[in-house]
Amino acid sequence: MRKKLIAGNWKMNLNITDSEVLIKKLTEGIHDSYFDKCDVLVCPPFTSLMVTHSLLRGTKIKLGAQNLHWEKDGAYTGEVSATMLLSAGCEYVIIGHSERRQYFGETDETVNKKIKKALENNLKPILCVGESLQQREEGIFKLVVENQVKAALEGITKEQMKDFVIAYEPVWAIGTGLNANSDQISEMNMIIGDTIGELYDSEAAVSLLILYGGSVNDKNSEEIFSTCGVDGALIGGASLKPENFINIIKSIK
Repeated sequence: MRKKLIAGNWKMNLNITDSEVLIKKLTEGIHDSYFDKCDVLVCPPFTSLMVTHSLLRGTKIKLGAQNLHWEKDGAYTGEVSATMLLSAGCEYVIIGHSERRQYFGETDETVNKKIKKALENNLKPILCVGESLQQREEGIFKLVVENQVKAALEGITKEQMKDFVIAYEPVWAIGTGLNANSDQISEMNMIIGDTIGELYDSEAAVSLLILYGGSVNDKNSEEIFSTCGVDGALIGGASLKPENFINIIKSIK
């Protein structure tokens, strides 16, 4: 069985001091043996990237960012470039999270541009896709996710897909305490895999890592990880609690 990827998205939480405390607890509590079954990734806010990178030296925990701009540099006040993330020690970057789409006007077009820039700079993208509650109730959720994947990957080659990650995060499950059941998750993973197979081939579909995100915690993680097609998790609130985050990692069988 291939390794899963457990990614913690801290969102807009924790100042530098709080980040240091969390990282120290994680490095003390995550034993080397855990990495036999999974890779572990943390994605702090921009202000904590440097200190987190420093504290992660000598450990197997990977570092990622929560967003980037599609331009190399320029007059884009408040934005952060791919080269800045690289210089801060990042290996991964989350792109297209539903909160970016909902609150900051992220579109399929900007998601695609960001993915291209990440790949140009050897950053591994974690593309987030997922439907709203209304879209699920209207029965168009399959088409919505399929279209999100196709738009995000326009112009991306099969070779560039080798380090690609897609996180299926139903919008109605993010931060709500709700999460999709095993059948729903498995169905959506199959749709994502079939879409990748259609765009590229079966080899690309099989090698793709598909994470689940949406109110993942240490009470439901074991069931989620046992679901067909789930290669890990993108974790929000529970990633801020070291004991919970470690328990999620320990729940991988």
